[in-house]
Amino acid sequence: MELIRGRDHLSAARGCALTIGNYDGVHLGHRAMIGVLKQRAAALGCVSAVLAFEPSSKEFLDPEDAPPRLTRWREKFTHLAALGVDHFVTLRFDERMRATTPEAFVRELLVEGLGVRHVVVGPDFRYGCRAAGTVDTLRAAGGQFGFEVEQIGGVAFEGERISSTRVRAALARADYTQAARLLGWRYRMTGRVAHGKKLGRSLGFPTANLPLKRRKSPVWGIMAVRVHGIEAAPLPAVASLGTRPTVNGVEPLLEVHVFDFDGDLYGRPIEVEFVRKLRDEVRFDSLDALVAQMNVDAAQARAALAVC
Repeated sequence: MELIRGRDHLSAARGCALTIGNYDGVHLGHRAMIGVLKQRAAALGCVSAVLAFEPSSKEFLDPEDAPPRLTRWREKFTHLAALGVDHFVTLRFDERMRATTPEAFVRELLVEGLGVRHVVVGPDFRYGCRAAGTVDTLRAAGGQFGFEVEQIGGVAFEGERISSTRVRAALARADYTQAARLLGWRYRMTGRVAHGKKLGRSLGFPTANLPLKRRKSPVWGIMAVRVHGIEAAPLPAVASLGTRPTVNGVEPLLEVHVFDFDGDLYGRPIEVEFVRKLRDEVRFDSLDALVAQMNVDAAQARAALAVC
């Protein structure tokens, strides 16, 4: 999959079949959209492209109240590439984009830039300044400029449409099984192992530390996890995702203790698959109390992973 960054390089995907959206999580609803997109591209003999904004409009307009991301930009790229999309178009959402009228959005980006032939959009699609553009106005523009517009109704699970909001809600209540059914994959986070203060090693629980590099996390607490990317098969582990209040931590950090592993992971990319939440993060009165609970957590994680 080819990455296209910025307005100046849109011509690299010219003549494409296009879908526009945030695609956070690349869930089953998104995957259905991509399936339709690829079918239309094949029928037209053109390339397929996904257009998304970075940051999202919600993150730009109200960063404090924006929902936690399910997937960082790189994770989103990996999922879309695996689905066989030809081009991933990433445009920066800034004041210029915020002020772009629906008419200018179509003319400058879709027509002059990408020369789109077919556009696939999802439920509740809006575009342009103040979200004034609708599917109806996009269809009218398509009639004027010569491209087709197709709206997909979405994919339902247990009688309700699958959405990124619904996935976040499942993760927030630690229902990782339902989140996996909505996503089409068990929820994971990826990152490169960074050096920490090595406190875990001194306590008998060496950890691989992954800085979140995201404003918020959709999951928190102590969890049974599996780690991909170390060996051919995923390895069982226990993880803590939080601010580490017992040691006066401030920044959120994902710490992973891989069972029965003593190798060097610094600098290596790994993928952490969340299987079951064990408890919330709490502050302990002493390191001894923390270590005692870590032993309990490890035992519970091993038991949970043995049956999941």
